Amino acid sequence: MRPEHAYDQLKLSPDQTLQVDEVSELTPLHNFLLWCDQVGVVLSNKVYVSKEGTIAEYGMLAKDNIEEGEVLFTIPRSALLHQLTTNVSALLKEEKSLLESSSGWVPLLLALLHEYTSSQSHWKPYLSLWTDFKTLDHPMFWSKEERNELLKGTGIPEAVDTDLANIKKEYTDIVLPFIIRHPNLWDPDIHTLELYTQLVAFVMAYSFQEPQEEEEDDDEDEEEEEKVANPPMMVPMADMLNHVSSHNANLEFTPDSLKMVCVRPICKGEEVFNTYGQMANEQLLHMYGFTEPYPSNSNDTADIPISNLYKTIKQDIQSDLDQQLVEEKWEMLCQIQDKGAFVFGKHGCLTDTELHTFLKEEFSEFKENEGWEEDEDEEKISMALSNEGLPELKVSWKRLIHEAARQTLRSYRGGQEEGVDSDQELMQDKAALSKLNRRQQNALQVRHGQKVIIRRLMELTLS
Repeated sequence: MRPEHAYDQLKLSPDQTLQVDEVSELTPLHNFLLWCDQVGVVLSNKVYVSKEGTIAEYGMLAKDNIEEGEVLFTIPRSALLHQLTTNVSALLKEEKSLLESSSGWVPLLLALLHEYTSSQSHWKPYLSLWTDFKTLDHPMFWSKEERNELLKGTGIPEAVDTDLANIKKEYTDIVLPFIIRHPNLWDPDIHTLELYTQLVAFVMAYSFQEPQEEEEDDDEDEEEEEKVANPPMMVPMADMLNHVSSHNANLEFTPDSLKMVCVRPICKGEEVFNTYGQMANEQLLHMYGFTEPYPSNSNDTADIPISNLYKTIKQDIQSDLDQQLVEEKWEMLCQIQDKGAFVFGKHGCLTDTELHTFLKEEFSEFKENEGWEEDEDEEKISMALSNEGLPELKVSWKRLIHEAARQTLRSYRGGQEEGVDSDQELMQDKAALSKLNRRQQNALQVRHGQKVIIRRLMELTLS
């Protein structure tokens, strides 16, 4: 049976009010919905929030058919939770010079530390929806052994190690000294590194960032000011919606409010989905703690590390002179791609300009006149490195990409190449798949999706 709207379950007449002790006995979701009503969140009568019938713990479902362009809910800016809307806003603003960090999240996280642990917090009905942020199940909450076993080769273990090191440094160097300076607002015994880490996961999973209008001036100082002026924010109600790549709703920002707008028709009983952006399963698991089942994520990607291209190049070195040239060029070639990898999606290379530059520079001194001419345009480069164009590349270029892809495939759990892939067999065995726990299933989705892309790349570059 379809659950009724939470407001309806309360059965309050217009002139009725609930006492504090009565509210405290309601479920966290009921309390949250009452709070939303009090702070001016306007919810369409065609949708409702529920823990049943959704793909995650909370979600939004359609009570009736919804047409494209309909507003599902409106959130006044006064209901947004960020560093300028909490009880500690004045202090955070006054001492902002002490809170600068590479992440830019410290002020928001300090505000969340205070509000989450304050029994008198205005945001308590909202924050009480999460009694333990570890239930978000980001890989940062897995054991290191579990990450390395289940996610080997995906790039996630390395990213999480970096995250945890940065979080610890940020807390130790900036947050803890600030907390100690203000014992009337924070307590190091309560506002610990563990809680800080959990709140980082909360911000990763649920925060929104308002889009900035593009400026003509690209000055670095102005870009830094933009970053500070556009911090992440928590958006109650909007974060109830789950994500899929084929979403049916989108959050729009206006000067006075934020609105969730239907972007394609939604039928009665369907779940309402927002989008977190074009996210591969690797990114979804790393930042949000979930994945989309293969093959529904149209944004899936796989990385081919530049180091694997380097290893392949070194295998072909015939002389000391070539060895010297490779070493001299290597540092410059690595700077072409900050991530240290070239990214491939379901339709070809997504970092095509960088890969083109890498190949052109690499082969310019070891091969004669191979590659594009200097005046090749971006469209032609993109086509050449798409799935359609890859088979037509120069043989030497295809071999380099093919061998680098092969080495990448070897780095995954099991190290399979063209042989039997246990992950592929597992994906096709529904009974065995159902026996996996949540972490095992999510890791499998990431590994399998990436390996499918890499295998396809190897097929397209087979000489």
